[in-house]
Amino acid sequence: MADAPAQLFPEFLVDTFGLPGVLGEVVAALIAAFVVGNIVLAFTGVAGPWAKRKITAAFTDRIAVSRVGPFGLLIIPASAVQLLAKELIVPEGVDRPTWDLAPIILPASALLGFAVIPMGQIGPVNLHLADPEVGFALVFAFASIASVSLVMAGYGSNNKYSMLGGLRAVAQNLAYEIPLIVTAMSVVIFAGTLEMSGIVAAQSETLVSIGGFDIPAWYALVNPFAFVLFLAANMAEIGRNPFDIPEAPTEIVAGYQTEYSSSYFVLFYLGEFVHIFLGGAILAVTFLGGPAGPGPESISFLWFVVKVWGFFLFTQWCRSALPRVRIDQLIEIGWKGMLVLSFANLVLTAVIVGVIA
Repeated sequence: MADAPAQLFPEFLVDTFGLPGVLGEVVAALIAAFVVGNIVLAFTGVAGPWAKRKITAAFTDRIAVSRVGPFGLLIIPASAVQLLAKELIVPEGVDRPTWDLAPIILPASALLGFAVIPMGQIGPVNLHLADPEVGFALVFAFASIASVSLVMAGYGSNNKYSMLGGLRAVAQNLAYEIPLIVTAMSVVIFAGTLEMSGIVAAQSETLVSIGGFDIPAWYALVNPFAFVLFLAANMAEIGRNPFDIPEAPTEIVAGYQTEYSSSYFVLFYLGEFVHIFLGGAILAVTFLGGPAGPGPESISFLWFVVKVWGFFLFTQWCRSALPRVRIDQLIEIGWKGMLVLSFANLVLTAVIVGVIA
């Protein structure tokens, strides 16, 4: 029997519990946002204190956490208690409103991005909060707010190292967000829509059949050059090696977050990992078919989780294996290399689609 068509999560709540009127829709939207937000936060809670350490240790032939609970899993609550119990120190001379808002904006901007990400189904429920016609543009708009947070943290800290981190964040995002979005536009040309669900649906077609096995038309297979470009620019967008220039612990002692401690540092740390998972989610939807995978659609959320965590694993490999580039090298790669290549890919994609159409 074919799976029943899934509903967006808020619509499913409205129909299931019979929530009446506009107020009921608002309540359903809030409940759905709470559930999806906590799923993402659960990912980051596991990734930050535990998975990051275990994966990095495996790459560098170390043991990592192994004595705090089974498999070291209790390091997650232990780290949370340790960080939150520390005193929140406010340095003299900070611009207090700017300094206070910066750590809030960083994770909030990434969580907003998940509002339009199709995360797949769990049974009859589609973990997709909203599917606007310009969802593809919205997710990049939300993600780009993170750079504002880094600039605010650097400026508000009244510290030269923090200010350098903020300036580097601006330089990096300007150099790589343009190639990132231009490369993503080639996907929009293929799909013919800015709706996230439409981009996922366009990749459900069969590219080729080999031995009775249908290979899906994922854009990573249709245009691998664009996939590699997008992956590199995405790494710069989330600030992971070799592009962790705004932090650069060995150069500017953690940069924009130098003056933060306790709960504020936790928010920055949390925001960093939420952005990694948002970057993986965007990559999955744009080039890897979103939550699509073998088996019934009712378990497609599991495939979404596999793809997003696969991206996280890749970022950890880069963190362990690749050296940080200098700021001048980063700018040169972005403006002289990736920008030119992304526009060349866009033009070539438009020509190919125009000829085929």
